[in-house]
Amino acid sequence: MPSPRLSARVHATAAPPIPTARAWAARYDGGAGPMLDLTQAVPGYPPHPALLERLAEAAGSRACAGYGPIDGDAPLREALAADLAATYAAPISAGEVTITAGCNLAFTMAMTALAGSGDAVLLPTPWYFNHRMALELLGITALPFETRAEDGFLPDPERLAAALTPETRAVVLVTPNNPTGAIIPAATIARIAGICRARGVWLVLDETYRDFLPETGAPPHTLFQDPDWTEGLVHLYSFAKSYCIPGHRVGAIVGGGAFRAELLKVVDTMQICPARAPQAALAWAIPALAGWRAGNRAIMAGRADAFRAAMARAPGWAVDALGTYFAYLRLPAGQPDAMAAAEALAARHGLLTLPGPFFGPGQQRHLRLAFANAEESALAEVPGRLNAALRR
Repeated sequence: MPSPRLSARVHATAAPPIPTARAWAARYDGGAGPMLDLTQAVPGYPPHPALLERLAEAAGSRACAGYGPIDGDAPLREALAADLAATYAAPISAGEVTITAGCNLAFTMAMTALAGSGDAVLLPTPWYFNHRMALELLGITALPFETRAEDGFLPDPERLAAALTPETRAVVLVTPNNPTGAIIPAATIARIAGICRARGVWLVLDETYRDFLPETGAPPHTLFQDPDWTEGLVHLYSFAKSYCIPGHRVGAIVGGGAFRAELLKVVDTMQICPARAPQAALAWAIPALAGWRAGNRAIMAGRADAFRAAMARAPGWAVDALGTYFAYLRLPAGQPDAMAAAEALAARHGLLTLPGPFFGPGQQRHLRLAFANAEESALAEVPGRLNAALRR
């Protein structure tokens, strides 16, 4: 008797990278010291105590036990809209904010509203692997667009314009970038937005890490200052890193007009409503913890400086990009490609990283390290383990 069939599309999608990498670490014997896990981007410090108190209170309340609005509770939408308006120096309303059960789901729901089977979405490489996986699961072609180390892994607008195809429905930019940490300049974002508008293509900006941008006094970009921004722009945000609550799965989509009308159909189907307790706590936290967030930005900047300084003791390894949460390292000449190198670092030397091929084609000579996970004392151990790998 034949077995019932499963989805061919899901079967063709690669396994999740982080569990794959952590399976290598299961073979580590501890000889080099405690495992240093620099794979998943998780905040390397705890949530604010007052936020934890409010989360506990809201989780135990009857009010948060029932269904809420499909696009999120009004107090959180209003608080985030006000925060966005201040950040981008532009009018943004709560009616343009949709709260989601995490930013990965935000991306999946946005893509569901923007494209379908047979369409394509342009993803600059190295790309965030869950974006590629989500598109594959939806039957949407992930169109790779190479960014280069010599360009700081920044997308070149003219090359990007030439890469668009008639099937392309959207361009996705992640800034600050995961996996490289690169920050796309406002002028480059504006140029790409203009290209997308001229070609009838949506621009999706994933700004999960924007609260860790260096403080310059200027907005990260000026796209929201265009009175017609809702006709071509979708913005994604995550509360996970900024408020140290990845386990509570809260993100947001900012978009309006025709896009939002279609999005709400998807939201009602895929999530019904986001979890109520973290929404209640975050509505308080956005204005109340602004100073705490600024302090965390300084902590991350300090870890970036510490990591860069430490890498001076590993001269064979090139830091091709570094910023916010991540460092993107180029393997020394003569060493195995990234998959073999990452497995050996984890299994033999207790340093858990993610190899470049998880982030798309052409990444065989790179490793991603999420330095934000570790305190500076732990980061100081990284060069020794990298150097030990060269000696084997």
